[in-house]
Amino acid sequence: MSKHIDIISIGDELLIGQVINSNATWMGQKLSSLGMKINRMEAVADTRDAITNALENAARNARVVLVTGGLGPTKDDLTKEVVCDFFDSNLVLDENVRRHVEIFFEKRGFDLTKLNFWQAMVPDNCQVIPNAVGTAPGMHFEKDNVHYLFMPGVPMEMKHIMESWALPFFKELCQPEAFVQKTVLTHGMGESFLADKIEGWESELPEKFSLAYLPSPGRVRLRISARGDDEQDLQRELDNQIEKLHAEIGLLIYGYDDDTLEELVGKLLLKNNLSLSTAESCTGGMIAQKITSIAGSSQYFKGSVVAYSNEIKEQILSVRFEDLEKYGAVSEVVVLQMAENMRNMYSTDYALAVSGIAGPGGGTPEKPVGTVWISIAGPQGSKAQKFLFGGERVRNIDWAYQTALNMLRLELL
Repeated sequence: MSKHIDIISIGDELLIGQVINSNATWMGQKLSSLGMKINRMEAVADTRDAITNALENAARNARVVLVTGGLGPTKDDLTKEVVCDFFDSNLVLDENVRRHVEIFFEKRGFDLTKLNFWQAMVPDNCQVIPNAVGTAPGMHFEKDNVHYLFMPGVPMEMKHIMESWALPFFKELCQPEAFVQKTVLTHGMGESFLADKIEGWESELPEKFSLAYLPSPGRVRLRISARGDDEQDLQRELDNQIEKLHAEIGLLIYGYDDDTLEELVGKLLLKNNLSLSTAESCTGGMIAQKITSIAGSSQYFKGSVVAYSNEIKEQILSVRFEDLEKYGAVSEVVVLQMAENMRNMYSTDYALAVSGIAGPGGGTPEKPVGTVWISIAGPQGSKAQKFLFGGERVRNIDWAYQTALNMLRLELL
């Protein structure tokens, strides 16, 4: 019997794109981090046939089947009805769940309705898994050596059941191999160029190791994973491989796992007692927003000017009118003035400035959509660099903010 895990998400809202399936993503991350293998993720409609077919398919391939959604009290929540048919069950009143639901609503000042009472009706042959943060309990079944766990679709409730019961139980059941993983975060080189640069390192990875390239605008994540018998040995070898990788691509690496550029730049500024301000045009304040999303950023970030129009560039940032007329807002000479004048105006050690054509309109043959100039003004002087990102507006803005922060990171290093 396979020890793989299937994840089934129930809900029409997932299929029509109204809701992102964050539950499956979260479960996949948690299970994988424990060394358990995901065989399949599937989203199905709120219909009896769709749910039944998904359960039957999973029964042929998986050792563990995790199901979310359809456990609410309304008529469109069919999961419990299908479950009773699939496991030859009858719904019965569970007094513990009933009392929990009563207390749950009493604490919130609401009366228990018939629909809420339905949450206390559970299949008579399941193991009821308490849900301390909601009203619908989890339901665990075992059939033909396959384990099934049905959970609410509300993310907070699913996560509670997974962490309090499911993850420890299924780790013991599946007894996965030792597993280690590290994600190396890089910026400044595209996926194909990066792959070519580290080809030698990748080819020499030990047999138990695997590498995945995860590209996104402005960065490439390198996920290094290994499975084996001894976790400590795997971890030592993983650390060794990352050290070798660092020797290959050095400054392209800006962090690991969940690190962010804004967090790492903030630490560098704080460590060196330096201050920062920003002058933004095409990014519309995103750089400032990202920087200030980090707690304690007021110790190093003084403020920003969103100079979206030429008038504000001229009147607030003192960019010369004749330069705006001659070179345009998206130019080296203008972005240098934005950074230098911002630094002087706010009396900061460093200033970042960005000006570009985010799109989808506004491009020319000389300056196509995606053209962005980024400048840094600092104690050692000023510099500017031109980038050509692409044709999609949101992607260009995201790419520009990350590139600006990475330029500052490299300057601080």
